[in-house]
Amino acid sequence: MPATRHNDWPVRQLGEVIELFDNRRVPLNSRERGARQGVYPYYGAQGIIDYIDGYLFDGRYILVAEDGENLNSKKLPLALFAEGKFWVNNHAHILRANAEVADDTFLLACLNHADIKPYVTGAAQPKLSQANLRLIEIPVPPLPVQHRIAVILSVYDELMENNTRRIHILEQMAQALHREWFVNFRFPGHAKVKLVESPMGKIPQGWLPGRLGDIAGEVRRGVNPDDVEPDTPYIGLEHLPRKSIALSEWGTAKQVQSTKLAFKKGEILFGKIRPYFHKVGVAAVDGVCSTDAIVILPKKPEYFALVLACVSNEPFVSHATQTSQGTKMPRANWEVLTKYPLPMPPAPLLSKFSAFVNEAIALVQNLVFKNRNLRRTRDLLLPKLVSGALDVSKLDIVNP
Repeated sequence: MPATRHNDWPVRQLGEVIELFDNRRVPLNSRERGARQGVYPYYGAQGIIDYIDGYLFDGRYILVAEDGENLNSKKLPLALFAEGKFWVNNHAHILRANAEVADDTFLLACLNHADIKPYVTGAAQPKLSQANLRLIEIPVPPLPVQHRIAVILSVYDELMENNTRRIHILEQMAQALHREWFVNFRFPGHAKVKLVESPMGKIPQGWLPGRLGDIAGEVRRGVNPDDVEPDTPYIGLEHLPRKSIALSEWGTAKQVQSTKLAFKKGEILFGKIRPYFHKVGVAAVDGVCSTDAIVILPKKPEYFALVLACVSNEPFVSHATQTSQGTKMPRANWEVLTKYPLPMPPAPLLSKFSAFVNEAIALVQNLVFKNRNLRRTRDLLLPKLVSGALDVSKLDIVNP
């Protein structure tokens, strides 16, 4: 139930307190994006779906989904911040608060708390039109109150952002170590080891030419949706991170009625639909996932770090893209990917690498759960703040 209001804040329509920038959106199809790969995020309805070589916006804006099933299910936030230089297609509204009457952070919170069902049209294809977006009603307390609420919410956001930065640093360290040791062959003691010819080119003496399939296999534990407990964690392609192994988001099985695969904590999930999206993550829990993901299990525990490093690096993702099948919806083929060449290091070196990566993964997953707890606490606090059930007027907070 919504929190009881304890204030006389005016309620206004969203269109009265925002600036809208939908006229600057430019959609690009997958072929156009494929020819324009770059460093700038390309946003769709629910977040980043690609990276291209140009941008339309520079700054901080609020993006609100215009269409998609999430408008009804709200498995993911309705609104999010996009910051820096980025591109947006025509599946997300772009807006900012009118600074004279509203605070961006407060506005974002209101949108994610709002009941939007009366404004969504279409059953098969839910849509939140620009006209209906403008009609959404939100409370508009005085700006000082909005600023106070924004500061409280920002404390949680900053803690989560700090944890996310630590996750990225750990990932970068693991990737850099893999690149140095297993791509550039600059491992400890490499100066005393000569390179020798092999079927896969020159590799250090004592190493063996191998393939991904030698050390990892695909797991296909099919499950009947009716046999899965409703609160079982569910991971779809929308939950798999891009260019990151920190799988931090998941829904529940009750939200999806399609065929699923079971996975276990520690197994690797690779998004096989449009593999150029570079979606891969390590499961932090047991659960079920979409059949659009490949569940990868190393054949021995000591192979885990090497398998993860392999399938999460750009060369492998490029190979998966080039060998994918289908044009409109290309899919990676595990049987093809098993043949991906992989030089196998001696056991002592593999053990050193595994120790580092395993510790990094443990730290990453600890930070993931810290962020989930922070988000849960923030989400419990959110309705009380935006409804006025919590009085923030007497808090000693300096306006941003």
